[in-house]
This record gives sequence, C-alpha cells and structure tokens, in this order.
Amino acid sequence: MADLDDDRRALVALAVSYCRNLDDRDSDALREVFTPDATAQLGGSGQRGIDEICERLTTALAPFVSWEHHIGNHAVTVDGDVATARCSVSADHVRPAGESPPIYTVIGTYEDRLARTAAGWRITHRA
Repeated sequence: MADLDDDRRALVALAVSYCRNLDDRDSDALREVFTPDATAQLGGSGQRGIDEICERLTTALAPFVSWEHHIGNHAVTVDGDVATARCSVSADHVRPAGESPPIYTVIGTYEDRLARTAAGWRITHRA
C-alpha cells in the first residue's frame, strides 16, 4: 500500500503536470495525465475519451497566442486506488495583437476523479 503522503504529493504533481503540459503545448505529455477512457466536462460540453478531451483543449486554446495556468489550494482525498482532488485555477490567455481585451483570464476550480494505474495516478474525470 502506498504511503498516503506520497499519494497526495503525486496527485498534486499530476495537476501541475496537466497545467505545464497545456502551457508547453505538449499534447503527448498531456495524454499521459488522463486514462485513455477518461471523461471530462470542459467548457459546457462533455468529452469521452482522451482524443475528445485533447481536441476540446486544442480548440479552446487555438484563438490565443499564449497562455499560462496557475493552480493552488489543493484538496485531495485518497481511498485505496481511487481519489478525488480539487484545486483552484487562474489562467491568463493572451489574444493576438490588436484584439481586445488583450488578456482573457479564466478563474475556476478543477474537480477530478482519479485512479491509481500501473503507470501511476491518472485522471478518470475532470470538470
């Protein structure tokens, strides 16, 4: 059985990886954050499977020149090989020159269900 503190650290690190992979535009690494059959509720629509999740994220970020995600206030609950996690997010999105407003900021909360897999913790659902 994994140590609870190790699990909590791994789950927070997974949330950080999600943001870093988005910010780095690393879609291959982003796919490693989720299980292949993960679901999500992103931007008012539901996604099923990693392909739909990545497509939704790519489409949502396409109008912007750059972006940066910041997360904190992590709350994690582990129950064996499943977990729930919640964290606050603030993300700044820079629009192309001349568009207004120049920076579009999103503030919200990520709410995740997660599972321990052979490859480590992975998100099974994100809202």
